[in-house]
Amino acid sequence: MKRSLLGLGFVVLFGFSAPSWAGKDDHVILKEALNNVVTVSQIAKLADETGVTLIGQITKHVKSDHYELKDKSGTIGVEIDDDIWQRAGLKVGDHVRVVGEVDTHRYKPTDVEAITVEKLAH
Repeated sequence: MKRSLLGLGFVVLFGFSAPSWAGKDDHVILKEALNNVVTVSQIAKLADETGVTLIGQITKHVKSDHYELKDKSGTIGVEIDDDIWQRAGLKVGDHVRVVGEVDTHRYKPTDVEAITVEKLAH
């Protein structure tokens, strides 16, 4: 009985603490990104999980769901999930508006994880 209660206590404790390690919700990032239209060069100065909006051209498919986006200030890696890519009907060379979050890493360059991508007429 004590073990059951102890196990249940851990489940409840870790269940309530999930938001502290899960990061920001997409709706929070989207709201933040609306007021944070940036260039590629400005991203290096931003904190991890900052919501951003980028406008540029997809120049390269790196691997899997990783692409390279270029604007007037430089290039950056963008992670675009397959479902987002297919829904938007994207291809390399398209001009896009990417809304997502800054993703900093210890051993690789900062990139952006896309939440939404809109194909722009150019």
